[in-house]
Formats: sequence, structure tokens, C-alpha cells
Amino acid sequence: MRTYELIIVGAGPAGITAGIYAARKGMDFITLTGDIGGRTLFSWDMENYVGYQFVTGKELVDKVKDHIKEFNMDIRENEQVREILKNQKNFRLTTSKGEYEAKTVIIATGREPKTLNVKGEDKFQNKGITYCATCDAPLFRDKSVAVVGGGNSGKHAVLQLARIAKKTYLIEIKKDLTGDSVVVEKIKNLDNVEILTETQIVEIYGDLLVKGIKIKRGEEIQSLDVEGIFVEMGFVPKSGIINFIDKNKDGEIIVDCKNQTSYPGIFAAGDVTNVFAKQVIISCGEGAKAGLSAFEYINYV
Repeated sequence: MRTYELIIVGAGPAGITAGIYAARKGMDFITLTGDIGGRTLFSWDMENYVGYQFVTGKELVDKVKDHIKEFNMDIRENEQVREILKNQKNFRLTTSKGEYEAKTVIIATGREPKTLNVKGEDKFQNKGITYCATCDAPLFRDKSVAVVGGGNSGKHAVLQLARIAKKTYLIEIKKDLTGDSVVVEKIKNLDNVEILTETQIVEIYGDLLVKGIKIKRGEEIQSLDVEGIFVEMGFVPKSGIINFIDKNKDGEIIVDCKNQTSYPGIFAAGDVTNVFAKQVIISCGEGAKAGLSAFEYINYV
């Protein structure tokens, strides 16, 4: 079996950037991934990526694909990594199509949002449904929106949207909002925010874009006219493919400032890690560091 210097798992912003840096260093590597772009493909128009005043997630991914063509990178799409194991001094990766071996690995698998699992959610993804208020809140200026989830993520989304949206509904299935009581009081005092506890969404409807939601309160079903739905019930890092490195209580892979994990030769970057703030531009920087660290490890350790 061929032993690569590096295998990158995932081709979102972190994985692609790691690959570009590895390619520039002349490393012998491949990238294994389900797709190119990751969660970026589901992003609405972005206004916070340096160099682009306005770009959609798909447009940015298309630019990335053009960029990686220059380096003739070996990216194997539709090949999900199922497990990473130690194999003497190297590492063995089992995928949906076979097995690979590498001296170093960069895990850049990202995270996935907890979903509502209701009628209309799949249909209106990227058409009014978003899972990142920091990314997409500005797109809903002067519109009515709903935030689903009364934990810290949901409350912080409401604080952002209260400055932008005309009306924000905070929907929580539990009887009370949880988390920081100071933040809860701030939200209760906002004139354009309505808190709906003991409430759950049962359907999302519209035509080309979201037009509203059906909610259940007790035995009553009612409709709310909203143009945006922010699902803020939290995310799950996709870190289950490896079990011999340290993770935090949320399952995020713990890395140091050089993107090294607790096990030598294994690096991680992007949203799958414990790095603060999950943003495309931050993932790119983390991917660059991981690529450089893997090169350093191969050549100097």
C-alpha cells in the first residue's frame, strides 16, 4: 500500500486551504471528501469575506475550484472517511471505497447543524432557512424572522437580529429560556422581539422562498408570517472518525496554535476543532496553519 506524506480529510474552506499550502510545498498528498465546499455551499450571500463585497457560498466554492485546478490537486470526492487508526508509525484511513495510509493527517471535516426535521426544511434550505446568524443576519434587514432555540446560540442570534430585522420571534420548546440570565433580560426588554416558549415549529411553507411557519402551542396550531428562519439549536462536530485524540465536552478536536492535536502527526483545522468563532475566513487561516504544520512535521520532526 502506498504511504502518502499527508492525507487531508474534508474539502471545505479549511481542507482546501490546507491542500493549497501542501501543494505549494510539494508534498505527496491526497484529499478525501464527500464534496468540495462543505457547509459553504449552503451559505447565503456573504458580505464578510475579505476581497468580496458580496458573494454567495456557491460562487465562492466555484472560485475555489478554479484555484485548485492550478495545483492539480488529487481530490477524491464522494469518498467519505469512516475511521482513522494508528498503524505503527503511520495512520490507516478506511473510507467508503477502500483503505489508505499516511504519515500525517489533517482532519477538516467541519460540523453539521442540529436540524428541525419538519416538513419544508429540506425544500427551503438556502431559500430562507439558515443555520448561522453571524453569516446571514444582514440579509434579513427590515424583515420578519424566527429564531429556533432558546439556548445561548439562539439568544445571541436574537441580539444580532434585533438590530437588523423588523420583527424577531424567539421559539423555544421548553417552558423557560436557558443560559445567561442577563442576556435573557436584555431580550425580554427588546420591543421588536416576541418570545414564544413551549412552542415548536411543525411546518415551513412558501413558494420559491420561505413565506411562513406553522407552530404548535399546546393543542393550537397557528401560522406566523416570516421570511427567514434561523435554526440555532447548536452544531455537532464531525469528529467521530477518530478516537485516540483529545476532544472537549462538545466533541470538538482540541488543537494548539499550530493545529496539532494530542497525538503526533494528527492535525485538525476549521469547525471540527475547538478554535473560537466558526467562520469561513477563520477556517481558511486554520487550514493554512495546519498545512504548514504538517509540512514542518514531515521534514523537521
